[in-house]
Amino acid sequence: MTSKKTAVILINVGTPDSPSVKNVRRYLFEFLNDPRVIDIPWLLRKILVNFIIVPFRAPKSAKLYQLLWTEKGSPLLFYSNSVRDKLQEQLGEPYDIFVAMRYANPNIRDVMKQIKPLGFSKLIVVPMFPHYAISSTGTAMEAVMQQLKKWTVIPEIKFIGQFYDHPQFIDAFAERIREYQPERYDHVLFSYHGLPISHITKIHPGIDCENCSCTTKFPQHGAFCYKATSYETTRLLAAKLGLPEGKFSQSFQSRLSDKWLKPFTDEILIKKAGEGVKNILIVAPAFVADCLETTVELGIDFKNRFKQAGGDNLEYVASLNDLPTWIKALKSLIENT
Repeated sequence: MTSKKTAVILINVGTPDSPSVKNVRRYLFEFLNDPRVIDIPWLLRKILVNFIIVPFRAPKSAKLYQLLWTEKGSPLLFYSNSVRDKLQEQLGEPYDIFVAMRYANPNIRDVMKQIKPLGFSKLIVVPMFPHYAISSTGTAMEAVMQQLKKWTVIPEIKFIGQFYDHPQFIDAFAERIREYQPERYDHVLFSYHGLPISHITKIHPGIDCENCSCTTKFPQHGAFCYKATSYETTRLLAAKLGLPEGKFSQSFQSRLSDKWLKPFTDEILIKKAGEGVKNILIVAPAFVADCLETTVELGIDFKNRFKQAGGDNLEYVASLNDLPTWIKALKSLIENT
């Protein structure tokens, strides 16, 4: 018998099961072998990832995850579970909410196996990434569809591809930023996770990504362009917060090579310090839950670099995590899908 209920899957990128080298190695192996993450020929990717990147990176990454880990475990996982529980309370009986991770656990395959026999009439998939990217939203959607193609009965399916400009998402992030009184800082830096320029070029072939006008206005080709949508998010947040021109800027972090989106966050911070900017508030609107890239990279590593370059204070704005207004935004997104 088919249920009239709707299943909702909240999907984030993933986290190791523990900060041990073994579990971090397993996580990196799965993550970096995804062809949507490293989009080079299969054999070259296998050699690069399995024999060069993972063996050398796993021990270093494990030390960073040890800084991130809490008594509750990985913040990304426990905040995801908290959002699930609070969202379940808000949405009520017509919905069942599930959490899945693209890599590691709880993995999409197992969660889909759990959902399949329950006979839901509708499935809403919510990749927890405000901006569409091939290597985040795209791979999460693909992994769900790979499982669905094995099902005999496929329910009505809806994907929420991105929500970077949803008014309640902007309201929630603006509320979080206001907690830190941005007017007290010399500058506000909006830092987004970086992407290879090749990923952007695939979205709009023939358009020069590095010299695109999307840094100042939203272009016609920008609907699924990560760079264009991220700059639009910055403009929306700056307007909501009343930040004047010159008080804020944007950058990209977590690069693996020089052929990634620029300007790079660490270089901007060092430049600002050299210009005499002493106090910076840094925001990461591409993340809806705190993780290695926010708590450790921005909150510890980049803070130290900024101080070493002559700055006095770099304050990281906590992510949305399980903020009540974020739960309301998710509720609105789901109910209107």
